[in-house]
Amino acid sequence: MNRILIIDDDKELCALIKQSVIQENIDADYCHSGTEGLTKLKENDYQLIILDVMMPGMDGFETLEKIRKESDIPILMLTSKNDNISKVSGLRSGADDYLTKPFNMDELIARIISLIRRYTRFNQTSEQKLKYDGLTIDLNERTITTNNGIFELPPKEFDLLLYCAKNQGKILTKKQIYEAVWGEEYVYDDSNIMAIVSRLRKKLEDNSDNHKFIQTVKGIGYRFSKEV
Repeated sequence: MNRILIIDDDKELCALIKQSVIQENIDADYCHSGTEGLTKLKENDYQLIILDVMMPGMDGFETLEKIRKESDIPILMLTSKNDNISKVSGLRSGADDYLTKPFNMDELIARIISLIRRYTRFNQTSEQKLKYDGLTIDLNERTITTNNGIFELPPKEFDLLLYCAKNQGKILTKKQIYEAVWGEEYVYDDSNIMAIVSRLRKKLEDNSDNHKFIQTVKGIGYRFSKEV
């Protein structure tokens, strides 16, 4: 059974979310502070975290930062109504998704299931090929198969594509991409990333004007489409 961790100081909401996810055969623990949440993460295995932004003491952003130093577990952040700054900050800091309070419980459940499915898929060590609509990524051969043929990609092109695909649907900043692919501290030089994305699109896309796989998120970075 999949298991999630809810970190929110609203005790009634925590109990309600737990009751709702149990009906979907998903177990849940909850706690009411970032510090307690970090402790639970060390003690238990979870497939997703629901993290509230506004908490006394260690807030959601600080908690998110500490979690991301240790884990790539999916994190869904809960923000206040019309708080666009928190949404963008959360995505830039490594959150996978966000939901605005008050929210519809059915929508929350749908997002939870989607994030868990994606996380489970990319953490199956036996999986050697990632398949999408019109694209296959072969992890052993380091090749891609598209409607345009089979391509053996140069190392950086393959690594960038694989990193984006493994984070399907997640908005990735150029800093995140650079540090993951180059393994170096980001120096605010986006030309390498842009050039590689451009070359990849020519190999991936049937129509260069229709970015089906790697989508540009203006002012932030890129996202591998969750629709494929």
